[in-house]
Amino acid sequence: MFNFGKRLGIDLGTANSLVYLAGEGIILNEPTVVAVSTDDNRVLAVGNEAKEMLGRTPGNIAASRPLREGVIADYVITEAMLRYFIDKACGRSRLFKPEVMICVPAGVTSVERRAVLDATLSAGAKTAYLIDEPLAAAIGAKIPIANPSGNMIVDIGGGTTEAAVICLGGVVVHNSARVGGNKLDEAIQTAIRKKYGLIIGENQAEEVKIKIGSALKLKDSESKITEVRGRDAVTGLPRTITLPAAEVTEMIDPVLQKIVAAVKAVLEQTPPELASDIIDKGIVLSGGSSLLANLDKLLTEMTGVPCHVADQPLMCVAAGTGLALENLDLYKRSVTKR
Repeated sequence: MFNFGKRLGIDLGTANSLVYLAGEGIILNEPTVVAVSTDDNRVLAVGNEAKEMLGRTPGNIAASRPLREGVIADYVITEAMLRYFIDKACGRSRLFKPEVMICVPAGVTSVERRAVLDATLSAGAKTAYLIDEPLAAAIGAKIPIANPSGNMIVDIGGGTTEAAVICLGGVVVHNSARVGGNKLDEAIQTAIRKKYGLIIGENQAEEVKIKIGSALKLKDSESKITEVRGRDAVTGLPRTITLPAAEVTEMIDPVLQKIVAAVKAVLEQTPPELASDIIDKGIVLSGGSSLLANLDKLLTEMTGVPCHVADQPLMCVAAGTGLALENLDLYKRSVTKR
C-alpha cells in the first residue's frame, strides 16, 4: 500500500508548538498564540506574528493562547491553528491529506483526548494519532524505552509538568502538575506588582526569567541584575526598576516546589525494581522550562536522584512524536488512533 500523504508529528504545547515532518525533522517552531478579530471571529494571525500582538492589540483584535495547562481551552481556535500548521507544512494545494500524530499530557481525560482527535481531523488530517507526552519526550531524548529497565523523564513545559516512569514501551507511573513556565512568569509578574507597585506584561516577565532566573540562590547571583520596565500601578506612568537575581529566585520558589512535589509523587509510587534502575541512570529533564538555570541541581538536591537535562530539551517531544509516527509498528501499543 502506497502512502502518498505527508506524515506530521505535532507537539501542541501551551507556550510553543513544533511540527515534525517525517523524513525531514522539525520544520516549524512557533508560539501557540492566535490573534482573532472579535467582529467576525476570523483568525488573523498565528504563531510568531500573533505573539507580537499579545497585550498590544486594538479593541477589535484579541490575541490569546488556545491551550491552557496543556489542554484545549478554545476548540474552534485550536482547530484553526492546527489547520495553519498543516497548511504550512504540506502546502495548501495538497492532493493527499496528511497523517498527523499529536501528543497530549498523560493525565488528560478521555473527553479532552477526543477533543484533540476531532480538532485534528477537522483541520484536514486523514488519520489522527495521539501519544502521551512523557512517552514522546522519552523517545525524543533517545531513551531506550522498549528495554525492560525503568527510565524516568520529567517534561516541564509552559503549562504542565509531566513526570513519568517508562518501562517496556509504556508508562508505568505518571503524575502531572498543572504548573510550568507560564506559572513561573505569573509568579514574577505578581511579585513585582506587590513589591514594587509595577505592572509588567507576560513577555517582560519571561525575559526576566530567562535572563536572571535561577532555581537556586548562588553567590554570584547577588551581582546579577536586570532592568525591568513597566507601568506604575499608582500613577499609571512608565517606570523602570533594577531587579536582583536573588529576588527572582525567591519569587519563583513556590512554583518550583510544586514541580518538585510532582516528581517526588512519581518516585514514591515507583515499584522498587524500577526505582533502583532510576537511581543508576538518573532522571532526564526535557521541555523548555527545564532550561531554567540550576533546575537540575534543585531536583537532584530535593530528590537525592541525579538529574540531567536532555540534549535540545525544547525539541524532545516534537522529535519523539515524529519518530513514533515513522515507526508506528514499534509504538502502536502506546498510540491512540482515530
